[in-house]
Amino acid sequence: MTTKKIIIGRTDRADFPRLQIEGIDIKIDTGAYTSSIHCKDIEEIDGVLHATLLDVEHEQYHGKRLSFEVYKITSVRSSNGSVDLRYEVQGNIRLFKKLYKISLTLSNREEMRYPVLIGRKFLSPRFIVDPELQDVSYLQSQHED
Repeated sequence: MTTKKIIIGRTDRADFPRLQIEGIDIKIDTGAYTSSIHCKDIEEIDGVLHATLLDVEHEQYHGKRLSFEVYKITSVRSSNGSVDLRYEVQGNIRLFKKLYKISLTLSNREEMRYPVLIGRKFLSPRFIVDPELQDVSYLQSQHED
């Protein structure tokens, strides 16, 4: 039995309940394999990973330091071919009023327009991307309340 895929646009807004973030701008990137979220002050202390999500420039910044007891280190190849080691954590994302599990690498994205990048690993089994569309999930949630 195949599941019908949902059409998503090139950008949207999503909630990450486990990370205590709502309505954050996300960029859909079929060229990226992994998904990542903007973090600062990432450090590993006694087997626990600590990070501050976003920074004061983002309206969703809450200043809370999050801790992750379960995480791994993964290698990520950038578009210029260089390989970086990044921390990867498990979270959840709400799109189209449904909660999904998602793996996120922690990365400093302050130079990027979007604080969250959603890659193929998350998209492939669930979504089809239409680059002409934007905010499909967010707009749908605003009209169905």
